[in-house]
Amino acid sequence: MSRQDSPGLRTLLVGVDGACLPVVEPLVEAGRLPVLGDLLERGASGHLESQIPPWTPSAWPSLYTGTNPGKHGVFDFLAFDGYDWDVVNRTHVRQPALWELLSERGLTSVVVNVPVTSPPATFDGALVPGYIAPESAPTHPEGLIEELRDELGDYRVYAPRDVDGDEQVEWYERLTEMRGAAFRHLAERFDPEFGFLQFQQTDTVIHERPDDEDALRAVYEAVDEELSAVLDACDPDTVVLASDHGVGPYDPEEFRVNEYLRETGFVETTRGEGGMPSWTSLHRDQQDEDGSEGDSGPSLGERLVSRAASVGLTSQRIGRVLSALHLDGLVLRLVSTETVRAGTERVDFAASTAYMRSRTELGVRINLDGREPEGTVSREEYDEVRNDLIAELRAARTPDGDPVFSAVEPREAVFDGEHVEAAADVLVVPDGFDTYLSASLHGETFGPASESWNHKRHGLVAAVGDGVDADADLDDAHLFDVAPTVLSALGVPPSTEMDGDPLPVVDAVSPADYGDYEDGPTERTDDRRVEERLANLGYLDS
Repeated sequence: MSRQDSPGLRTLLVGVDGACLPVVEPLVEAGRLPVLGDLLERGASGHLESQIPPWTPSAWPSLYTGTNPGKHGVFDFLAFDGYDWDVVNRTHVRQPALWELLSERGLTSVVVNVPVTSPPATFDGALVPGYIAPESAPTHPEGLIEELRDELGDYRVYAPRDVDGDEQVEWYERLTEMRGAAFRHLAERFDPEFGFLQFQQTDTVIHERPDDEDALRAVYEAVDEELSAVLDACDPDTVVLASDHGVGPYDPEEFRVNEYLRETGFVETTRGEGGMPSWTSLHRDQQDEDGSEGDSGPSLGERLVSRAASVGLTSQRIGRVLSALHLDGLVLRLVSTETVRAGTERVDFAASTAYMRSRTELGVRINLDGREPEGTVSREEYDEVRNDLIAELRAARTPDGDPVFSAVEPREAVFDGEHVEAAADVLVVPDGFDTYLSASLHGETFGPASESWNHKRHGLVAAVGDGVDADADLDDAHLFDVAPTVLSALGVPPSTEMDGDPLPVVDAVSPADYGDYEDGPTERTDDRRVEERLANLGYLDS
């Protein structure tokens, strides 16, 4: 059947990472985003409340499964196995994606650039993975990356390394253009009823160039242009636009959770050899970018700095002296980051009672005996230790005397589902998401924030098209509602496992039981380049 004779694209879901009204509305009012502005004006739109934690690797799976992390099992960029960890991927998501449910009902989908979709499961349609996948990740069906490169001239998940200045902005625009072109090509080839196109650079620009309004505007204008081209080419009946979280300014002081836990007696530290290594040293055995083996052992500088750290002269102390002399920038240009890390005082996870493993997990883990390889807290002590930990975290105050956290809760108060026990034991929510949290040790509980802009709790949702109620009230819209809304728009029942409900923009379809999700074993990502990108964006403490 030719595309002219086919029913065509019925519903298009557009994901714009980090999009929120405080960022989008000024650009719309300035006339910079005619297509996005038209969607907001003609359709129903409003804030979209994100989940805890409101970060890409957990939030996008929540959006495309309609379930909370306690059910789908992804809480962070990292999955933990004792004191070891790996970057998450699709095999860690233990719920079906909405395009897989559509496939069960005989509908075809094209999915482009959605985070945490590699390696893809089999379904009726096409999928090209997005963020935190390796550069040439497997696709469904196989070979789509090569096909896109042949068809479009180039297709990449990430920009080349070490680009900056105007070239960096140009790559933001080029990557955005690749997404739109890839989606149009695959929609023409696979003729789907459902399409999901995600744009990631709207978030990347915030992390890499937080104060560059010109770069932000350039990225959103590129998104607007690609969205216009997709709408013209595919003419979907219904368009739903959603983001995984919002973005906004942060306070100038960050809160270093593990420093606070050291002061309150939960964290033990170590210097030099021992303790948990940084993410880079965990991957010394992996191949370098050019394919050559990267394991040459610690350098002379690393060994000397490590020895100095063992007698108390840590990189943090050296750094404070150099900063006072205004020499820190010069030294960091001359000394490798591995050398700096060799002298860094680190959390001794095996000897500690509780610690923050990953700041984007938004939680503190207890070193529980029987669960962790060298647990120090017995099962009998667990409740008492956790209650003490919650009390200490609730008592944390900013330099102005305000609470650091608006909520400190046991994990079961935030999540529900069979994977709750994979979450951190205690969840922490920064007040207003105004305070940057760090898991690193720097000798002081508060210090200059690593980022001036970061994630906020409320993103954006909009819907327009056939059967959409443009006057619908979206005041209570939640991230979990997106998947059931898309399914209902296509006349397909949402799953009874979903935690959200169809938004009132469409006629709700009653949920159905799709049976147990047949997930397989998890696969390791083990990609050094992915981890480097996460660290460069501030997601991994390095």
